[in-house]
Amino acid sequence: MSPETITVLASIPLIAGGVGGARLLRRAWGDRTARRPLWIIGGWAVLAALVFASAFWLGPARGPFIAVTLISVCVLLVVSWGMERRTARGRAERSLAPEPSNRGAKAWRGWLRALLAGPIGMIAAMGTAIAFVAFCPGAAETRLVLGGLLAPLLWGAAMAWTLADDKILRATAVLVGVSLATFAAAMLKGF
Repeated sequence: MSPETITVLASIPLIAGGVGGARLLRRAWGDRTARRPLWIIGGWAVLAALVFASAFWLGPARGPFIAVTLISVCVLLVVSWGMERRTARGRAERSLAPEPSNRGAKAWRGWLRALLAGPIGMIAAMGTAIAFVAFCPGAAETRLVLGGLLAPLLWGAAMAWTLADDKILRATAVLVGVSLATFAAAMLKGF
């Protein structure tokens, strides 16, 4: 059999199992009885078994990738089946924009926030990614790719946290501390 035929044949149980696992999790979402943990365990067990079985059906590299992709589409379909349209009610007068936080409007705070969200957050994210590359097991190429994918995600998280947090000194201390600790750990370990 050709690899394309095997992929198509393996996608049938993946789609059916993905819909089944998603339905179990969806049922757990609405069920507030004592059976709720059973629905959750059953749903996650089905999805995990599908990903594990796909490694045997389609290979250790392609199988989990195809399984996670198909399961994600199935979960999206199950969630969209439960969607209902309602007519919008009139909004009250009080539904204005939320009040801003009561932080001081000083120029140095704005500059510090911009520095924390930008270069300092980037340095902390890069340090964490480099430490991940240094300590993670596996081939060097794989570790470098994972570290390269991890750095922008961590930088975005640092930006969001820095700009949302009212305690600017806490953000400064955490980001500088993370930068120092991760770069020091990566230098001590080496590549």
